[in-house]
Amino acid sequence: MTGESARLVSIPEALVPDHGKAEWFRGADGATLRAATFFPEGPTNSGKARGSVVVSPGRSEPIEKYFEVVEDLLGRGFAVLLHDWRGQGLSARGLPDRLKGHARGFKTFLSDYKALLDTFEARLPKPWIALSHSMGGCLTMLALAQGETRFSAAVLSAPMLGLNSGGIPPWIATPLAWTVSRVGMAGEYVQGGQYDPLAQTFVGDALTHDEARYDRYQAQLRADPEIALGGMTWGWADFAISACAWLRRSKGVERIGVPVTIVAAELDNRVLNPDQKAIADRMPKGRYVEVPGAFHEILIETDPRRAIFWRAFDETVDPVAPKEPLISPNASD
Repeated sequence: MTGESARLVSIPEALVPDHGKAEWFRGADGATLRAATFFPEGPTNSGKARGSVVVSPGRSEPIEKYFEVVEDLLGRGFAVLLHDWRGQGLSARGLPDRLKGHARGFKTFLSDYKALLDTFEARLPKPWIALSHSMGGCLTMLALAQGETRFSAAVLSAPMLGLNSGGIPPWIATPLAWTVSRVGMAGEYVQGGQYDPLAQTFVGDALTHDEARYDRYQAQLRADPEIALGGMTWGWADFAISACAWLRRSKGVERIGVPVTIVAAELDNRVLNPDQKAIADRMPKGRYVEVPGAFHEILIETDPRRAIFWRAFDETVDPVAPKEPLISPNASD
C-alpha cells in the first residue's frame, strides 16, 4: 500500500493547499499510516524549495488541522511533509473504538517517525526543519535526543515535556498510570476522560482565543468524523508520563547540537511551561520563547499571538535555510 493515494478532507473554510497529495506508508511494524506532501511550486519543481519542514501534530490532531500552517510554510518557500501519528487521523488506530486515544509506549511512535523520514527522504530538499506541536514536540525531542541527525533545526509549539495531570500530584499520577495500564485496563479511558470530539465547545476547550479558527477545525471533523479522536486511555497517559520522564533524566538532550526553539503558551493548561524551559536550558542551542496571553494551541491562536510564533520560527530557521541562495564573494558576475 505504500505510495498509494489517500484522501484529504477539504471544506470551503479549509481547502487543501495547492499541490497537496496524501498517501499511505508503512510504519515500522507494517501499520498503515497517512502522510501528505506539499511543494511551493509543485513536486516537479521541488528543487526550488529552500528546504523542507516536517510537521508533526499534537494528540488527536489530523493532517487537515494544519492546512493554514502549510500555507504559512509554502509562503516561506518550504516544501512540507505532514503526517498523522499512529492512533489518530486516518492512520491505523490502536483499538477497535476509534475515539479512544491510545498508545503503547513511545518506542513504536519513534519507529514510525523513522519510517516516515526514510520513506520520504529522497523527495524532501535539504535542509530539514522539524515543526511540532504538543505530543508531536515531545516525540520530536525524543527522536533528536536518541540520535536523529537529519534535521538542521527544530521549532516546537507548546511541546509536551511536562504533562498537566489535572491536580493529581506526579508521585501519584506516575505509578497510577503505570499500574492501571498493566492490569488489563490500558485501553480504558482515564477517569472522566471520555468525550465526544464533535460536541466540544470553544469556551469549554480553552485551547485558543480565536473562535473562527476553532470553529473551522470543528467543521473539518464534522465533514469527516473518521479523522476525529476523543479522550485518552490509561495506556496513553502512561506513555505521556514515561516519555516526559525519559527526557528529564536523559543526557541525550544535552547532546542535541542543532538550534531548537521552544515556543510556550503563557496560559497553557495542558502542558507545563517550567518543564519546557528546563529542557530548553539544557540544550547547547536551546531557546525558550513565551507567547503572552496564549492558550495551548498557539498555531490556531489569534493573529498577533501566531505572529510571535512565526517570528521565533524565522529567527531560528533563516540562518540554516537562507531565503536566497548563498553566493560566494569570489563568484564571477
